[in-house]
Amino acid sequence: MGFTRKPMLFPFLPVLFITILLEPPHVAESASSDYSTLVYKGCSKEPFTDPNGVYSQALSALFGSLVSQSTKAKFYKTTSGSGQNTITGLFQCRGDLTNSDCYNCVSRLPVLCDKLCGKTTAARVQLLGCYVLYEVAGFSQISGMQMLYKTCGATNAAGRGFEERRDTAFSVMENGVVSGHGFYTTSYQSLYVMGQCEGDVGDSDCGECVKNAVQRAQVECGSSISGQVFLHKCFISYSYYPNGVPSRSSSSSSASYSSSSSGQNPGKTAAIILGGAAAVAFLVILLLFARSLKKKHDGMSYVRQ
Repeated sequence: MGFTRKPMLFPFLPVLFITILLEPPHVAESASSDYSTLVYKGCSKEPFTDPNGVYSQALSALFGSLVSQSTKAKFYKTTSGSGQNTITGLFQCRGDLTNSDCYNCVSRLPVLCDKLCGKTTAARVQLLGCYVLYEVAGFSQISGMQMLYKTCGATNAAGRGFEERRDTAFSVMENGVVSGHGFYTTSYQSLYVMGQCEGDVGDSDCGECVKNAVQRAQVECGSSISGQVFLHKCFISYSYYPNGVPSRSSSSSSASYSSSSSGQNPGKTAAIILGGAAAVAFLVILLLFARSLKKKHDGMSYVRQ
């Protein structure tokens, strides 16, 4: 006695479902997708005279060198030209950007500098993911602690305890940016904070700069749920997420915060762990499927006899 076999699709649906769920989260990539957004610009009011095009050539060579180095470094400082025509410049990318994102960010800056500032004796253009700075020889220097730009969110945190939690996160970041040699991120009780110093600043000076920026944020932003403070040699930012910080940092600790300075990737770790679980589940499904076929085969043999 024969029978019609139905396509056995359902045993494979859980595998497909598990595979979809176990894809590593892409928050880190999406978090860096806005790195090209303009934050601020600073342009010298003094244009340089360049009748022979010497400055323009030096500046073009400087930008070319900076962009080429951004494929393999997060910070680079160099000079171009000679004597009175010397131009010093640097770029820095956010510490959590990939080399590819760093290059894509920095490569936008030469055009933006020219568009936003023109041919001036000094300029600084800051994007969310990177910045570039150049100065001609003899340009007056400013303090590393001087505030260049700050912004505070328009919304204030509701309820009590926000500033205490924020200050705790700030305290962790102040220590972390020193041990992290210039870059640190941490999340703590729905707060995400980030701090970074210019690449040639020593650990001790970096800690002092970030501490100064934190104090500015505490005074300037108060209970605002977000803020950014850019000093000449460092910057900090913070954001409050009432529903929890998106998973975009790289390691966790017993203090319920995580740091990207360690270089680990939680998405990959979770994918490996859950991938192992998926493999076990897949084997169980195959065994159950094989047992089901065996039972049906035995039943079919009984009917045919």
